[in-house]
Amino acid sequence: MIRLRARLARALDQALDYVWGGWGAAASLLLLVALWEAGHAAYGTLVLPSPRETFAALWQMTLAGKVWPAVIETSRNALVGFGFGVVVGGVLGALAGLSDMIRRLLAPIATLMLGIPAIAWVVLSLLWFGGSGLAVVFTVLVTSAPIVFASAAEGVRSLDGALRRMARAFRVPRHVLVTDVYLPHMLSYLFPAVATALALSWKVAVMTELLSGAGGIGDGLATARVQVDTVKAMAWILVVVALLLAVEYLLLEPLRRRLLTWRRDLPGAEARDMPGI
Repeated sequence: MIRLRARLARALDQALDYVWGGWGAAASLLLLVALWEAGHAAYGTLVLPSPRETFAALWQMTLAGKVWPAVIETSRNALVGFGFGVVVGGVLGALAGLSDMIRRLLAPIATLMLGIPAIAWVVLSLLWFGGSGLAVVFTVLVTSAPIVFASAAEGVRSLDGALRRMARAFRVPRHVLVTDVYLPHMLSYLFPAVATALALSWKVAVMTELLSGAGGIGDGLATARVQVDTVKAMAWILVVVALLLAVEYLLLEPLRRRLLTWRRDLPGAEARDMPGI
């Protein structure tokens, strides 16, 4: 009963903390909207449409059935490329962390891929795959995999060897070692990289669609550019921003808080979280 009350209290505290943290994000968005309105008053609709005009255009596009199919197509391409990137980068990174020879072989390639601009990958994917969804998936894959690779390799290499030897000496079950030692340690390295790669996936997918005409949100932006329709362009940008905010606050933030929960339970975590320490 006491444990149940403690768990309920902790869950309530986490929920309140999450809701309270949302007020800061809401305040930032309201400030951004105010600056947006001020920019519109200064430069006019042709340069920067007002928030009201943009939301009205977005509503009309939604009623016309243009928004949701584009969102689904862009999300599908971005998530497929991101998924392959996480698998490829994670597996190769883990192998690089376990073997110095593999690390010396793959690390320069990962560095090279990180150094190539995303727009260069877009051009190559268009030459190789044409204006199709495969070009979007490939571009997202090659831009996200090196990020995950670097974090996975560092996470495996930094595993505490003394802790593993102690676990073997005390005959700790393998599944307990994986769930209570290896997995939390790897998550502390992988989660920031995966979160960055996921946010990057949508931006790269939209950019590739814009240049390839492969449909999705990027194709809508390209059409607005050709028509010199700044209002529709801002409406599509608003769709992209809404997607990124939804990923951040509905998916990544709850996972991040879950991760920080077990990190706070580590010895000395309270001291590390104190300002100035």
